[in-house]
Amino acid sequence: MQDPSRLTATEAAALIRSGKLRPEALTEACLARIAAREPTVHAFAFLDPSAARTSASAALPGPLHGLPLGVKDVLDTADMPSEYGSPIWRDWRPRADAAAVAAARSAGAAVIGKTVTTEFATRKPGPTANPANPAHTPGGSSSGSAAGVADFFFPFAFGTQTAGSVIRPAAFCGVVGFKPSFGLISRAGMKLMSDSLDTIGVLARSTADCALLAAAVSGADLGEPDRALPRPPRIGLCRSPAWPHAAPETEALFAEVAKTLARAGAHLADRELPDPIPRLVDAHPIVMNAESARAMAWELAHARGQISDQLLDRLDFGLAQSAPTLAAARTTFHDARNAFPIAMEDLDILLTPAAPGEAPEGLGWTGDPVFNFIWTSLHLPCVTVPAGTGPGGLPLGIQIVGRAGEDRATLAWAAWVSSALAG
Repeated sequence: MQDPSRLTATEAAALIRSGKLRPEALTEACLARIAAREPTVHAFAFLDPSAARTSASAALPGPLHGLPLGVKDVLDTADMPSEYGSPIWRDWRPRADAAAVAAARSAGAAVIGKTVTTEFATRKPGPTANPANPAHTPGGSSSGSAAGVADFFFPFAFGTQTAGSVIRPAAFCGVVGFKPSFGLISRAGMKLMSDSLDTIGVLARSTADCALLAAAVSGADLGEPDRALPRPPRIGLCRSPAWPHAAPETEALFAEVAKTLARAGAHLADRELPDPIPRLVDAHPIVMNAESARAMAWELAHARGQISDQLLDRLDFGLAQSAPTLAAARTTFHDARNAFPIAMEDLDILLTPAAPGEAPEGLGWTGDPVFNFIWTSLHLPCVTVPAGTGPGGLPLGIQIVGRAGEDRATLAWAAWVSSALAG
């Protein structure tokens, strides 16, 4: 058998069910990989190998039985600290698991540790490096989750997205990211920042792995994305209003991916986003930051000095928005969601860049979510799949966008795209 840490979640689950792999052996393989690479990658906010072994041996039966799971440190865990990437909450121990974590444990997952997040999943990055090149960011805010999946620390992990915090790091690290339709996975027990945007998602090494975890914790029927589909997809090539931000490698990638999918049988059509969707460029930061500032009322009142200058700037911006300005931005959200079906007429999915280009150099910035926040604002399911490398040898991804509530179909079409790109 290959090194168990290299298995996808679905592969490992099948071997565990057949008795060919024990959960304890899988966890030991992951811990060995962590011991070798964590000093370079810094994916964990909390890791206790002894507790991870206990979690594996005590894993409950279920669809996730014995599978190591990384948990982004904005989701509460009763047996591990939940610090939300902030010194304000250092050593905080909640009494209960977040709903998604509790559901994963009930389905048999073995939580291996808490993964690094940016400060409150918003601004100041943690120490995590990109496994493909540690001089580059892994993206954020789900930094540790993306890097840990990419470097074989665990087969899948929870992330969260308010702008681009699942899709972008997944693309930067060369893994699969699934940002479900808004509300598919319960946010109870999450350190919430933007009530109308925050979405719990999944990072993994295949679309089937994403479906496995998301279905287990949501109760949704997400099917088996790897099953053959009856026909090729009808794909809208959507450069989106963010296209001026695309680096040369993303422009080249988009053209090459379109050619590859056409050769595989996909029906392609260029597709623009109707008004008022482009106005989300201005509306999203108003809503996100205004909601975040109100969500952080306690921290602002009692621990303002422990909030980074970067985050304070955004929170003060949010508090400065007038009631009419915020109401107008919310109206733009509402009208944009109502207009989106026009963009999907006669199509199954949209194809759009996952990030401007390769992961930026340095760890002080996690990259621009400019290719992500429109879809988050629209509450749509999104999947990014690996799509090659850029000029610096770092991973590139391509993003698949579906209709709200059609997560099962979106995952299935994403699996088709991934297979076509793999040749």
